[in-house]
Amino acid sequence: MKKTKAAIIGYGNIGKFVLQALQASADFEITGVVRRSGAEDLPIELTPYKVVKDIKELGVVDVAILCTPSRSVESYAKEILELGINTVDSYDIHTGILALRKELNTVAKKHNAVSIISAGWDPGSDSIVRALLQAMAPKGITYTNFGPGMSMGHTVAVKAIKGVKNALSMTIPTGTGIHRRMVYVEIEDGISFAEVEKAIKTDDYFAHDETHVIKVDSVDDLKDMGHGVHLIRKGVSGLTQNQLFEFNMTINNPALTAQILVASARAAVRQQPGAYTMIEIPVIDLLPGDRDEWVNKLV
Repeated sequence: MKKTKAAIIGYGNIGKFVLQALQASADFEITGVVRRSGAEDLPIELTPYKVVKDIKELGVVDVAILCTPSRSVESYAKEILELGINTVDSYDIHTGILALRKELNTVAKKHNAVSIISAGWDPGSDSIVRALLQAMAPKGITYTNFGPGMSMGHTVAVKAIKGVKNALSMTIPTGTGIHRRMVYVEIEDGISFAEVEKAIKTDDYFAHDETHVIKVDSVDDLKDMGHGVHLIRKGVSGLTQNQLFEFNMTINNPALTAQILVASARAAVRQQPGAYTMIEIPVIDLLPGDRDEWVNKLV
Protein backbone atom coordinates (compact mmCIF):
# COMPACT_ATOMS: atom_id res chain seq x y z
CA MET A 1 0.00 0.00 0.00
CA LYS A 2 1.34 3.41 -0.98
CA LYS A 3 1.18 5.58 2.10
CA THR A 4 0.18 9.25 2.13
CA LYS A 5 2.93 11.41 3.61
CA ALA A 6 1.35 13.76 6.15
CA ALA A 7 2.77 16.63 8.17
CA ILE A 8 1.18 18.11 11.29
CA ILE A 9 1.25 21.91 11.46
CA GLY A 10 0.87 23.09 15.05
CA TYR A 11 0.91 20.91 18.14
CA GLY A 12 -1.77 22.03 20.57
CA ASN A 13 -4.87 20.04 21.54
CA ILE A 14 -5.82 19.23 17.95
CA GLY A 15 -2.27 18.42 16.88
CA LYS A 16 -1.85 15.87 19.66
CA PHE A 17 -5.01 14.02 18.64
CA VAL A 18 -4.10 14.24 14.94
CA LEU A 19 -0.84 12.47 15.78
CA GLN A 20 -2.83 9.65 17.42
CA ALA A 21 -5.27 9.41 14.51
CA LEU A 22 -2.41 9.22 12.01
CA GLN A 23 -0.66 6.57 14.10
CA ALA A 24 -3.86 4.50 13.97
CA SER A 25 -4.20 4.86 10.16
CA ALA A 26 -2.21 2.29 8.20
CA ASP A 27 -2.41 4.30 4.96
CA PHE A 28 -0.47 7.29 6.34
CA GLU A 29 3.18 8.02 7.03
CA ILE A 30 3.99 10.86 9.43
CA THR A 31 6.75 12.93 7.82
CA GLY A 32 7.05 15.28 10.76
CA VAL A 33 5.60 18.04 12.92
CA VAL A 34 5.98 21.79 12.44
CA ARG A 35 5.84 23.87 15.62
CA ARG A 36 6.97 27.38 16.49
CA SER A 37 9.50 26.12 19.02
CA GLY A 38 10.81 23.41 16.72
CA ALA A 39 12.50 20.60 18.61
CA GLU A 40 12.86 22.62 21.84
CA ASP A 41 11.17 21.13 24.93
CA LEU A 42 10.04 18.16 22.86
CA PRO A 43 7.12 16.12 24.26
CA ILE A 44 8.11 12.48 24.60
CA GLU A 45 5.52 11.29 22.07
CA LEU A 46 7.22 13.37 19.35
CA THR A 47 10.71 11.92 19.83
CA PRO A 48 10.27 9.32 17.02
CA TYR A 49 9.46 12.08 14.51
CA LYS A 50 11.21 14.95 12.79
CA VAL A 51 10.13 18.18 14.47
CA VAL A 52 10.97 21.44 12.70
CA LYS A 53 10.02 25.12 12.50
CA ASP A 54 9.41 25.17 8.73
CA ILE A 55 7.63 22.61 6.55
CA LYS A 56 10.37 23.04 3.93
CA GLU A 57 12.68 21.11 6.25
CA LEU A 58 10.55 17.94 6.02
CA GLY A 59 11.21 16.89 2.42
CA VAL A 60 8.33 15.27 0.54
CA VAL A 61 4.90 16.00 2.03
CA ASP A 62 1.64 15.02 0.30
CA VAL A 63 -0.70 16.78 2.70
CA ALA A 64 -0.32 19.21 5.58
CA ILE A 65 -2.88 18.99 8.39
CA LEU A 66 -3.32 22.47 9.85
CA CYS A 67 -3.86 22.33 13.62
CA THR A 68 -3.79 26.09 14.03
CA PRO A 69 -6.31 28.67 15.26
CA SER A 70 -8.97 29.48 12.65
CA ARG A 71 -7.80 33.06 12.29
CA SER A 72 -4.36 31.93 11.14
CA VAL A 73 -5.56 29.19 8.76
CA GLU A 74 -5.59 31.37 5.64
CA SER A 75 -1.98 32.52 5.95
CA TYR A 76 -0.66 29.04 6.77
CA ALA A 77 -2.70 27.40 4.01
CA LYS A 78 -1.61 29.88 1.34
CA GLU A 79 2.06 29.49 2.24
CA ILE A 80 1.87 25.69 2.08
CA LEU A 81 -0.34 25.49 -1.03
CA GLU A 82 2.21 27.69 -2.82
CA LEU A 83 4.70 24.85 -2.26
CA GLY A 84 2.34 22.51 -4.11
CA ILE A 85 1.40 20.70 -0.90
CA ASN A 86 -2.25 19.82 -0.21
CA THR A 87 -3.81 21.18 2.99
CA VAL A 88 -6.72 20.40 5.28
CA ASP A 89 -7.95 22.54 8.17
CA SER A 90 -10.78 22.81 10.70
CA TYR A 91 -11.56 26.51 10.17
CA ASP A 92 -14.73 27.08 12.20
CA ILE A 93 -15.83 30.69 11.61
CA HIS A 94 -19.03 29.93 9.70
CA THR A 95 -19.44 33.44 8.30
CA GLY A 96 -15.95 33.37 6.76
CA ILE A 97 -16.07 29.99 5.02
CA LEU A 98 -17.15 31.17 1.56
CA ALA A 99 -14.47 33.88 1.47
CA LEU A 100 -11.77 31.48 2.65
CA ARG A 101 -12.81 28.89 0.05
CA LYS A 102 -12.58 31.51 -2.70
CA GLU A 103 -9.13 32.70 -1.60
CA LEU A 104 -7.65 29.22 -1.23
CA ASN A 105 -9.28 27.95 -4.42
CA THR A 106 -7.28 30.47 -6.46
CA VAL A 107 -4.00 29.57 -4.78
CA ALA A 108 -4.61 25.81 -4.87
CA LYS A 109 -5.44 25.74 -8.58
CA LYS A 110 -2.44 27.91 -9.44
CA HIS A 111 -0.09 25.51 -7.67
CA ASN A 112 -1.82 22.24 -8.63
CA ALA A 113 -2.83 21.47 -5.05
CA VAL A 114 -5.97 20.72 -3.05
CA SER A 115 -7.30 22.46 0.06
CA ILE A 116 -10.16 20.97 2.09
CA ILE A 117 -11.40 23.62 4.49
CA SER A 118 -13.58 23.56 7.60
CA ALA A 119 -13.00 19.83 8.01
CA GLY A 120 -13.98 19.42 11.63
CA TRP A 121 -17.27 18.17 13.00
CA ASP A 122 -19.10 21.50 12.74
CA PRO A 123 -18.51 22.83 10.21
CA GLY A 124 -17.53 19.49 8.70
CA SER A 125 -19.23 16.18 9.32
CA ASP A 126 -22.36 17.92 10.64
CA SER A 127 -22.44 19.85 7.36
CA ILE A 128 -22.69 16.54 5.51
CA VAL A 129 -25.57 15.46 7.77
CA ARG A 130 -27.36 18.77 7.18
CA ALA A 131 -26.92 18.39 3.42
CA LEU A 132 -28.35 14.85 3.52
CA LEU A 133 -31.33 15.97 5.61
CA GLN A 134 -31.93 18.82 3.16
CA ALA A 135 -32.11 16.28 0.34
CA MET A 136 -34.46 14.05 2.34
CA ALA A 137 -36.85 16.91 3.15
CA PRO A 138 -36.26 19.82 0.74
CA LYS A 139 -38.79 22.03 2.54
CA GLY A 140 -38.49 22.46 6.28
CA ILE A 141 -36.31 23.78 9.10
CA THR A 142 -33.10 22.34 10.53
CA TYR A 143 -31.99 23.18 14.07
CA THR A 144 -28.38 22.54 15.09
CA ASN A 145 -28.02 22.43 18.87
CA PHE A 146 -24.44 22.24 20.15
CA GLY A 147 -23.26 21.01 23.51
CA PRO A 148 -23.27 21.30 26.32
CA GLY A 149 -19.52 21.32 26.03
CA MET A 150 -16.22 23.09 25.43
CA SER A 151 -15.86 25.01 22.18
CA MET A 152 -12.21 24.93 21.13
CA GLY A 153 -12.51 27.74 18.58
CA HIS A 154 -14.22 30.06 21.03
CA THR A 155 -11.74 29.16 23.77
CA VAL A 156 -8.76 29.91 21.53
CA ALA A 157 -10.33 33.23 20.55
CA VAL A 158 -10.64 34.25 24.21
CA LYS A 159 -7.06 33.19 25.00
CA ALA A 160 -5.85 35.56 22.27
CA ILE A 161 -7.39 38.58 24.03
CA LYS A 162 -4.90 40.79 25.84
CA GLY A 163 -4.87 40.21 29.59
CA VAL A 164 -6.33 36.69 29.50
CA LYS A 165 -4.07 34.15 31.17
CA ASN A 166 -6.30 31.13 30.55
CA ALA A 167 -9.85 30.58 29.33
CA LEU A 168 -12.65 28.12 28.78
CA SER A 169 -15.69 28.76 26.59
CA MET A 170 -18.66 26.48 27.14
CA THR A 171 -21.55 26.23 24.68
CA ILE A 172 -24.94 25.65 26.28
CA PRO A 173 -27.88 24.85 23.96
CA THR A 174 -31.15 26.59 24.77
CA GLY A 175 -33.07 24.96 21.90
CA THR A 176 -34.07 25.74 18.28
CA GLY A 177 -30.44 26.35 17.36
CA ILE A 178 -29.93 29.12 19.93
CA HIS A 179 -26.96 28.95 22.32
CA ARG A 180 -25.62 30.55 25.45
CA ARG A 181 -21.85 31.08 25.78
CA MET A 182 -20.40 30.67 29.27
CA VAL A 183 -16.85 32.03 29.27
CA TYR A 184 -14.56 31.41 32.24
CA VAL A 185 -11.34 33.43 32.37
CA GLU A 186 -8.21 33.81 34.44
CA ILE A 187 -7.02 37.41 34.25
CA GLU A 188 -3.43 38.63 34.41
CA ASP A 189 -2.52 40.92 37.31
CA GLY A 190 -3.30 44.57 36.72
CA ILE A 191 -5.75 43.92 33.89
CA SER A 192 -9.29 45.30 34.00
CA PHE A 193 -11.88 42.52 33.99
CA ALA A 194 -14.44 44.93 32.52
CA GLU A 195 -12.19 45.57 29.50
CA VAL A 196 -11.61 41.85 28.96
CA GLU A 197 -15.34 41.17 29.24
CA LYS A 198 -16.10 43.87 26.65
CA ALA A 199 -13.46 42.51 24.25
CA ILE A 200 -14.95 39.02 24.51
CA LYS A 201 -18.55 40.08 24.01
CA THR A 202 -17.71 42.20 20.94
CA ASP A 203 -15.57 39.51 19.29
CA ASP A 204 -17.22 37.96 16.20
CA TYR A 205 -17.16 34.56 17.90
CA PHE A 206 -19.50 35.85 20.64
CA ALA A 207 -21.26 38.95 19.35
CA HIS A 208 -24.28 37.05 18.03
CA ASP A 209 -24.98 34.89 21.10
CA GLU A 210 -25.97 35.46 24.70
CA THR A 211 -22.57 35.54 26.42
CA HIS A 212 -21.67 35.49 30.10
CA VAL A 213 -18.07 36.11 31.19
CA ILE A 214 -17.03 34.83 34.62
CA LYS A 215 -13.70 35.45 36.36
CA VAL A 216 -12.27 32.34 38.05
CA ASP A 217 -9.11 31.41 39.94
CA SER A 218 -8.42 28.23 37.95
CA VAL A 219 -9.76 27.38 34.50
CA ASP A 220 -8.12 23.96 34.63
CA ASP A 221 -10.39 23.00 37.52
CA LEU A 222 -13.37 23.42 35.15
CA LYS A 223 -12.05 22.05 31.87
CA ASP A 224 -13.73 19.09 30.17
CA MET A 225 -13.25 18.51 26.43
CA GLY A 226 -16.58 16.72 26.05
CA HIS A 227 -19.05 18.18 23.57
CA GLY A 228 -21.92 17.10 21.35
CA VAL A 229 -24.62 18.00 18.89
CA HIS A 230 -28.34 17.36 18.41
CA LEU A 231 -29.49 18.01 14.84
CA ILE A 232 -33.23 18.12 14.13
CA ARG A 233 -34.99 18.62 10.80
CA LYS A 234 -38.74 18.72 10.40
CA GLY A 235 -39.93 19.06 6.85
CA VAL A 236 -41.60 17.82 3.70
CA SER A 237 -40.63 14.91 1.42
CA GLY A 238 -42.32 15.46 -1.92
CA LEU A 239 -45.82 16.54 -0.86
CA THR A 240 -45.79 14.59 2.43
CA GLN A 241 -45.70 16.69 5.59
CA ASN A 242 -44.37 15.96 9.07
CA GLN A 243 -41.13 14.17 8.23
CA LEU A 244 -38.91 14.30 11.33
CA PHE A 245 -35.19 13.45 11.45
CA GLU A 246 -32.76 13.59 14.37
CA PHE A 247 -29.01 13.10 14.67
CA ASN A 248 -27.23 12.95 18.04
CA MET A 249 -23.66 12.51 19.17
CA THR A 250 -21.67 12.97 22.37
CA ILE A 251 -17.95 13.30 21.75
CA ASN A 252 -14.48 14.27 22.85
CA ASN A 253 -14.14 17.49 20.85
CA PRO A 254 -10.46 17.49 19.75
CA ALA A 255 -10.39 13.72 19.17
CA LEU A 256 -13.27 13.82 16.69
CA THR A 257 -11.94 16.97 15.00
CA ALA A 258 -8.59 15.23 14.55
CA GLN A 259 -10.14 12.07 13.11
CA ILE A 260 -12.10 14.07 10.54
CA LEU A 261 -8.99 16.06 9.62
CA VAL A 262 -7.14 12.81 8.93
CA ALA A 263 -10.03 11.41 6.88
CA SER A 264 -10.10 14.66 4.91
CA ALA A 265 -6.35 14.47 4.38
CA ARG A 266 -6.98 11.10 2.76
CA ALA A 267 -9.65 12.64 0.54
CA ALA A 268 -7.44 15.60 -0.39
CA VAL A 269 -5.03 13.50 -2.44
CA ARG A 270 -8.00 12.10 -4.43
CA GLN A 271 -9.46 15.44 -5.62
CA GLN A 272 -8.72 17.70 -8.58
CA PRO A 273 -6.86 20.94 -7.72
CA GLY A 274 -8.94 23.54 -5.91
CA ALA A 275 -10.52 24.29 -2.54
CA TYR A 276 -13.45 22.31 -1.17
CA THR A 277 -15.70 22.07 1.86
CA MET A 278 -16.64 18.61 3.08
CA ILE A 279 -20.07 18.61 1.40
CA GLU A 280 -18.32 18.99 -1.96
CA ILE A 281 -16.23 15.82 -1.83
CA PRO A 282 -17.46 12.22 -2.16
CA VAL A 283 -17.98 10.72 1.29
CA ILE A 284 -16.35 7.49 0.14
CA ASP A 285 -13.08 9.39 -0.41
CA LEU A 286 -12.84 9.84 3.37
CA LEU A 287 -12.38 6.08 3.76
CA PRO A 288 -9.16 4.10 3.23
CA GLY A 289 -8.70 1.34 0.72
CA ASP A 290 -10.70 0.08 -2.23
CA ARG A 291 -13.95 1.75 -3.30
CA ASP A 292 -15.57 -1.48 -4.43
CA GLU A 293 -15.02 -3.06 -1.02
CA TRP A 294 -16.70 -0.12 0.70
CA VAL A 295 -19.59 -0.15 -1.75
CA ASN A 296 -20.08 -3.86 -1.09
CA LYS A 297 -19.92 -3.32 2.67
CA LEU A 298 -21.89 -0.11 3.14
CA VAL A 299 -24.46 0.10 0.37
